[in-house]
Amino acid sequence: MMTISVIGCGYLGAVHAAAMASLGHRVIAVDTDPHRIRELSAGRPPFHEPGFEEILHQGLRSGRLRFAVSGTEPELEQAKVHFLAVGTPQSPVSGAADLTALEAAVDDLARVLRPELRPIVVGKSTVPVGTAQQLADRLEPLGAEVVWNPEFLREGHAVADTLHPDRIVYGLSDDPERAAYAAGVLDEIHAELLAEAIPRILTNRPTAELVKMAANAFLATKISFINTMATMCDVTGGDVSVLAEAIGYDPRIGRRFLNAGIGFGGGCLPKDIRSLQTQAEELGVSQAVGFLREVDRINLGCRSRVVRLAEAVCPGGLAGTKVTVLGATFKPNSDDIRDSPALDVARRLVRAGALVRVCDPCGLPNVMRTHPDLAVATDLEKGLAEAELVVLATEWRQYLELDPQWVGGLVARKIIVDGRNALDRDRWHRAGWVHVGMGRGDFMEEAIGAGVIGVGVRQ
Repeated sequence: MMTISVIGCGYLGAVHAAAMASLGHRVIAVDTDPHRIRELSAGRPPFHEPGFEEILHQGLRSGRLRFAVSGTEPELEQAKVHFLAVGTPQSPVSGAADLTALEAAVDDLARVLRPELRPIVVGKSTVPVGTAQQLADRLEPLGAEVVWNPEFLREGHAVADTLHPDRIVYGLSDDPERAAYAAGVLDEIHAELLAEAIPRILTNRPTAELVKMAANAFLATKISFINTMATMCDVTGGDVSVLAEAIGYDPRIGRRFLNAGIGFGGGCLPKDIRSLQTQAEELGVSQAVGFLREVDRINLGCRSRVVRLAEAVCPGGLAGTKVTVLGATFKPNSDDIRDSPALDVARRLVRAGALVRVCDPCGLPNVMRTHPDLAVATDLEKGLAEAELVVLATEWRQYLELDPQWVGGLVARKIIVDGRNALDRDRWHRAGWVHVGMGRGDFMEEAIGAGVIGVGVRQ
């Protein structure tokens, strides 16, 4: 058992703190937000994440987990290892990462480090290359070692991804003695995980800093690629779902992340591809990642495409049409609406004149707080009542399992735009629905034949 601190109690930090306590360590987690600390200390998760509430309660009951407001925790200096888990959002004025919170956290940490403990500062946040070395230049004279240990959490799976990761990466000092010492301490913290034979990758700090952004950039590219193919299918009569299945059998490609739809969002993929572009420009190699601009453009274009489809399937256009949007969060099993394609589509439909109601199992409190002008329906049945168009925007299980016969009895018109290609289209078709997916050319033909979609939709 080791005494560790986690600095920053947002999504990443809170989950990491509770997970470390579940592994048997004593954890003090700090944050600048008093309200967040009160909620966590009372065992109330400030965000939705399956499994988090259980390990939070477990840690609090055991006494191994404690939360405190930054600057009020005298025992922080007793910690051997300090995990930096503060947010590094995209700057409001550029594509670069905003390191303000990270720099403030390091300022606070520098005041309590005890050289005799030979403490280790471990970065979890996604940062520009070179950040770890800058911190090392500042903290090593204070007796600390700096390691970059990127996180690979998927919202909706964060607890499992922390306790059973698919790899562990240590970005270490170029000095062999320093590197060996830091790796040994982190191995002790991760002993239970390493016993599962989880791959451990030892590398230098720049590589570790690049790993997370490289992974997200690759996934973003894969998603935008299949959405490009969906456009090709729409104009040729192809079916992108079958296409994805066919190319996914190739082991060099794989089937995962080949789901065409309204694209990616959230707090990681969009931010990281833009940050990578900015770093490349600063380093004079912008041409090397120029394709990421196109990836970003394609992704944002998917949202416009859904709105165009919605316009096409409404006989009188969107103005005055009652539209129910199923989903507000950027993905299921989360209440995160940051850069949510679903929410963006809903807002675009409103701007086009549609009368929009948004449904979501978890995200509506955040929607009501940040977009009070957007109509929401907390009751799904009421949200669907008299809808003239339904748009599936987030693939929540509750929506995928909807009975199309039941839904058909509520709506005014049986037309659904499947923005995630996630519904059983044959089932909805049998129930009398016009189902319009992304890149599902054959059902576009069906809608045209039914007189719902004009023949110009493909242009």
